[in-house]
Amino acid sequence: MPLIEVPFTPAAAPLPPATERLLADADTRIDDLRRRDPEGLGSFVPADYAWVHAGLAAVRGGRLAPGSNFLEWGSGVGVAACLAATLGFDSAGIEAQAALVEEAEDLAASHGLAVAFAHGSFIPPEHDGLADVADDLATLATGLADGHDALGLDPSDAALVYAYPWPGEEAVVEAVFEAAAATGALLLTYRSTGDLVLQRKR
Repeated sequence: MPLIEVPFTPAAAPLPPATERLLADADTRIDDLRRRDPEGLGSFVPADYAWVHAGLAAVRGGRLAPGSNFLEWGSGVGVAACLAATLGFDSAGIEAQAALVEEAEDLAASHGLAVAFAHGSFIPPEHDGLADVADDLATLATGLADGHDALGLDPSDAALVYAYPWPGEEAVVEAVFEAAAATGALLLTYRSTGDLVLQRKR
């Protein structure tokens, strides 16, 4: 069944001080990585994380997700997964760039957040063929181990999946979610336009 868009209204609001410190630390780390090892960033581009926090808070506050398990696909330095943890989600992330996994683990630990990260692909092996729907702008990594296995999770364990797909990758993320997520689970995507889109698997 196709995914259905879920109306929701994230509201920009002052961030808690601990969240402000988390985002400031993340910004510093990203800037340091850009200077020190720009190749290590791969295709990573940061989102507007204050707006992502607003979206996650709207999902959490509105009790829109069918559970508390959160999974970030393409977690980068782990900011969204850390934000989810501050909001009470049981949080984890999967990232294709090993150096970014290490940075994400350090970010979470530095702020006392229990977030698990794994190096690998968010596309389960049985759904590898779904990557073929990406267009020429996509930057998806292939040939990696299944990140869900590394976390000891099944894709269907996640009540809420978050991703920031590059232009050309949106269809892949949606197709993988539709194929692998549990019925009722939510997919929250940050788009290159700055929009947040919330969808549910029927």
